[in-house]
Amino acid sequence: MFTEDRHKKILDILNDQGSVTVNELTSLLQFSPATIRSDLNYLNEKKVLIRTHGGATVIQHAPVKPKIEENFQSRKKENHSYKVEIAEKAFNRIKNDSCIVLDASSTAYELALLINESPLRLMILTNGLNNVNLLKTNPTITTLIIGGVVKGTSNAIEGILGSTILESVNIDMAFLSAHAFSLADGLTDFNLYEVELKRKMVQEAKQVYALIDSSKLEKSSIASFASAEEIDLFITNMKEIDETVKRQYIDHGLHLI
Repeated sequence: MFTEDRHKKILDILNDQGSVTVNELTSLLQFSPATIRSDLNYLNEKKVLIRTHGGATVIQHAPVKPKIEENFQSRKKENHSYKVEIAEKAFNRIKNDSCIVLDASSTAYELALLINESPLRLMILTNGLNNVNLLKTNPTITTLIIGGVVKGTSNAIEGILGSTILESVNIDMAFLSAHAFSLADGLTDFNLYEVELKRKMVQEAKQVYALIDSSKLEKSSIASFASAEEIDLFITNMKEIDETVKRQYIDHGLHLI
């Protein structure tokens, strides 16, 4: 990884989380603490972050809303029509009396909205706080929250502290999104703690459904949680995908809808 690429990844992580430690960046980027400290000092001199003892924080230019809501709401608006299309295709695959997993993505939330308006009887496991708040009063839905660490940067519960619940039930389908997808790296994300949990979801589900819009294709993030071969159904907005890329995916064995 070139220095400029590493700096960009550091800023991406920092902008998403609000603050980060040297130890976290060392683990995420797989570079030495000395290299990470040097990067943070350089970026601090460039006035694109604030260097703190043991890490860095973002520069706050103006008062902001709580990050958990701001981050999720901004993600919901990105390519919203694609996410709605993907959610509708995913919803049509769900059968009554199933046990499913929804991650904390904004696309999975669109799917949760459709589920909540339906008469389906389901058990739903999720690490998405917005999913829980939406579904918790639905009398036909049994909602189980996957325990872990709550951080004020997304609507996700992170880590694998409560992941044993995934082993306690028979999961029919896991509906998972990602920051990026490529044939080489599979489904990837930048939050190492959430990646760990998603790996567990993939491991325990009978079927893995990827919810990925076209803007995320043939890109890669920091850590992989599912290979292309582990995806049973790749749900996307087909019309916007380049025909060459589409053919590569089909030839590789991906089932696209």
